[in-house]
Amino acid sequence: MPSQPTKELLAVANPHPGRDYEVRCATPEFTCLCPLTGQPDFATVTVAYVPDRSLVELKSLKLYLWSYRNEGGFHEDMTNRILDDLVAAIAPRRMTVTTDWLVRGGIHTVVEASHP
Repeated sequence: MPSQPTKELLAVANPHPGRDYEVRCATPEFTCLCPLTGQPDFATVTVAYVPDRSLVELKSLKLYLWSYRNEGGFHEDMTNRILDDLVAAIAPRRMTVTTDWLVRGGIHTVVEASHP
């Protein structure tokens, strides 16, 4: 059976919880809908974090980001929702989510949200 989008983010054990190191994941394939027009918006999403006890399992991250494809939301909301969900799932020491949106209406937007 093919994969399906889901909001479930899976945590896996960090094999080096005693060391600070950064994990950086990026995908240029994030899609959601403009809440005003219903037209698709496209972004590159970059997640950079210093894990504590857990890492995010990458396939679950992919399926999670895919789940936004038919949801409406402003760029700022999408970025902060992704950050909040990831922090709730893996409780990192630090995390920054950056969304770099394709130009719409002549305006290029980059949104960055951080924890703590």
